[in-house]
Formats: sequence, C-alpha cells, structure tokens
Amino acid sequence: MATARSIAEIVSAEPIIGMEVHVELATRTKMFTRAPSPAHPEFHDAGPNTLTDAVVLALPGTLPVMNRAAVEMAALVGLALGCSIAPLSRWDRKSYFYPDLPKGYQISQYDLPLCFDGVFDLPATDAQGRIDPAGQTRRIGIIRAHLEEDAGKLLHEAPGGGAIDCSIVDLNRAGTPLLEIVTAPDFRSADEAVAFARLLRQTCRFLGVTEGVMQRGHVRFEPNVNCRLTLRDGRTVRTPIVEVKNLNSFRALHGAITHELVEQPRRWAADGRKHGPGEKTTRGWDADREATYVQREKEDAEDYRYFPDPDLPPVAVGEAWVSRLRASLPELPLARVRRYCESYALSPAEASQLVEEREVCEFLDAAADWAVELGVSRERAGRLAAGLVLQRGARLANERAVLVSRLGVSAAQLAAIVAMRDAGDLGSNAADDLFEALCDPANAGADPRTLAESRGWLTVRDDAALDRWCEQAITDNPQAADDVRAGKQAAIGRLVGAVMKASGGAADAKAARERLLEKLGGG
Repeated sequence: MATARSIAEIVSAEPIIGMEVHVELATRTKMFTRAPSPAHPEFHDAGPNTLTDAVVLALPGTLPVMNRAAVEMAALVGLALGCSIAPLSRWDRKSYFYPDLPKGYQISQYDLPLCFDGVFDLPATDAQGRIDPAGQTRRIGIIRAHLEEDAGKLLHEAPGGGAIDCSIVDLNRAGTPLLEIVTAPDFRSADEAVAFARLLRQTCRFLGVTEGVMQRGHVRFEPNVNCRLTLRDGRTVRTPIVEVKNLNSFRALHGAITHELVEQPRRWAADGRKHGPGEKTTRGWDADREATYVQREKEDAEDYRYFPDPDLPPVAVGEAWVSRLRASLPELPLARVRRYCESYALSPAEASQLVEEREVCEFLDAAADWAVELGVSRERAGRLAAGLVLQRGARLANERAVLVSRLGVSAAQLAAIVAMRDAGDLGSNAADDLFEALCDPANAGADPRTLAESRGWLTVRDDAALDRWCEQAITDNPQAADDVRAGKQAAIGRLVGAVMKASGGAADAKAARERLLEKLGGG
C-alpha cells in the first residue's frame, strides 16, 4: 500500500518526457477502403457520416484493402526522421470498445512497425520557438512510426454548443490513415517538446503528407510525462507516467506538460505512488482551468489483446522502393533555415518565417537562382529577394489570404527587381512599389524594368540633381545636420528621408547618404 510522503523530502525533480504524435495523412481515400478521407482538402466540408461505406461501418462480409499511398507517405516521414524502413511489417488488431470505432478493434501495427530506430537532432530555439542554427542540438530518439486507422468522432454538445443528453457519433474520420510517431523519453522541458512538435509538423507539411491544420485534428500531440525525484536521503523515485490525450495546439501541449511537472511531485507526496505496471493514467486538458484531469487508468499493451490481422497480408518493402523514396525527399525545414542563414545572410527569425511554407521557399530559391544568372552574388540575391518576400510580399499575402508565391509576380520578375536593386537602378521603396504593381493582374507578364520606367521609379543618376536635393534636405533640417556634424550618425536617416521625399523616391538612398556625409563632414 502506498504511503504518503512530505513534499519537503524532495530535493529536485527531473522531467522525463516522451511524445506520441498522430498525423492524419492526406490521402484521397481511407486506410483500408476507397471511402473518401476527411484529411484530404477535397472533403473538408463533407456533412456528418457522409464519408462512410460498408468497410468503415464494419458490415458483415467486408474486407480491408491497404492504401499504398498511405504507406509511401508514412515511409517518407520515417526517412525524414532518420528511421530504418522495415523490409517486412505487419498489421495487428488492437481491441478496445469506443462508440466511434464500429469494428470494436483498430487495425494498427504492434511488434513489426513500418519505421523504427530513428533519431532527430533538435536544434536550440529562442523564446518564440524560432530555430537558432548556431545553437547546440539535442538528440531525440524515434522509437517507431507506425500506421493505423483513426477512430470516428464523438460530440457531447449539439452543433453550436447547445446541451444534449446524449453523444453524437460522426464516423467521417473513422478509417482515416493515421501515422503515430513515438519518441524516446528524451525531452527535458516543455519548451523542448513544443520545439520538436513545431518542427515535426513543418516537416510533415514540407513532405506533402498532411495539411497540418491542427484545428481539424490533422496533427494531435500526446505527451507522456513523469519525473525522477531525488530525495533528501539520496534515494530516487519515479512518479507514474501520465499520458495527456489529444492536444491540438502548441499552447495546450506546453500548458499540459508544465502543469504535470508541477503537480506530479505533489501527487507523490500525497499518495506515494511510483512508476510501475498498472500505474499509468490517461488525463485530458482543461484549457479554461489550465489543468489536466483524470480520464481513466491507462491500459498496458496486453490489455489491448494485440494479434495479427488475419485479413491483411504483411507489407513487404524492397530496397529499390526505399531508395526511390529517399531520393524524392526535399530539403527539409531545418536544413533550409541553416542554408538561408549561411548563404543568404538572413537572421534565424527571417529564415524561420520563410520555412513555414515549402512553396514560398521554392519561389524564393528560384528567384535567387534567376538573379544569380543576372549577375547578382548569391548572398545578395537571396537577401534582397527575401526582403521583398518578407515585407511587402507578406503584407499583400496576408491581405489577400494567399501565399506570397501566388500573388501573381513570378520568380523571374522578382529576380529582375533584385537585379535592378543590386545595380542601384531602383531604390528600396520603389522596389516595394514595383513588386506590388507586378502582383496586379493588369500587369501580368509585364517586364519589370519597362514598368518601373513608365512609373518613374528608376533611380535618377544626376549628380547635380542629387546635390540640390541634399542641400535642400540640410536647409530644411538644420538640427539633424548639426547632429551629423557632431558625430551623431543616427541623425543621417532623417536627412536621407528628406532627400528621398524631395526626389519623389528617384534618388539612390545609398548615394544620398554618402553625399550628405561628404557635405557635412560626418563620414
């Protein structure tokens, strides 16, 4: 019988955190039937219980048939996580009863999963979760990534939130291909777990295996949390593992882990329960209270009565097939962040923002390649193109609810803007205006230089005119001029702005700065 202890006995509590991540794969049809899948964008708005068939409903006489595309998607994720791909894996029946699981069992993989023994080098991140490419990495073990089918969905409130005295069953999600990724208990903080969750979601979206819309349940996190307590007498004890179920936001993931790390030492002090067989519990997350709550005592593997599914043959994977999949892997988000910082001289924050969308990355890289062909250095090409994408491009994309790459400007046109900026033919404000003009359908396919010339945006290379604008700026801003003469370099910005205003944006800001410093002796 457990004996209550005192919280004062605990000297320290070391977090031990593992993760189970469920990713709905965006195949057009379900895992073991040709019924449409709600994880595919074509069927997002399907009415309740319309994405079903005899197999989903487990009617007598039906047999499952494996979805090859789901296996390929799962293997791609496994390869991205450094996993080995099993030459032979097997389907098993996992028996348990839920009202949204018509068969009374789930087809899953137990002792022979498709992907196993992976590693993931988790980079350091800042307080906002942005990657620090120069920081120290932590190696996270990937125990397995196995395929299974999702269950349906139970609603305990009426649509719109009204009270009901029953549960509503929607079987649209039942049978959707689900990839479960299981890590080793290698995380030591909630921040590390969230950083991994963010990168895993990004990686899966880059691979095109899921849309990753967490509000739709495309990615769900289930942390397994306990602590190693060091006591004053030198002994160590481990608290029982708590699995927090079905978290679909990074905030909920961080909150649930943080809550458990605070509460588990207190629970041990109250009841003395330790980690061991039959001690694992499942808890839910109450976002309003910011606390977990008990759902049930967690079953051990033997409680599910796993046995090989008699209706499905094993999955045999050839090395040639694996090699083809490995060759198809794109450059992944973490590698892109590092390359953008090294090759384009971007900050980690800028690079992290860009890798949110693979299509935007490819648009940026294509523009940089075009600009290099136009004679711009690789670093300068990437830096200037990224500036336009992240500033004017991001604003327009947000206003129009599209990706930057779909605004209407082509990679070749963006490269032409970059080349004009690099040559000094276009100021920064004019470059932004030209970018926006090229997004206008009325200018579709327009030559950037011709359009800039027609709008009067090309930089005026007239020394006499530049001198006049600089003299006017100095006359109109005497205090700023005196500050520059006194060595206060920050004041030059006001004068450069006055030159740009006087010139209607036609002056080159860099040349204006140099000419002002010559005149004021502040260089």
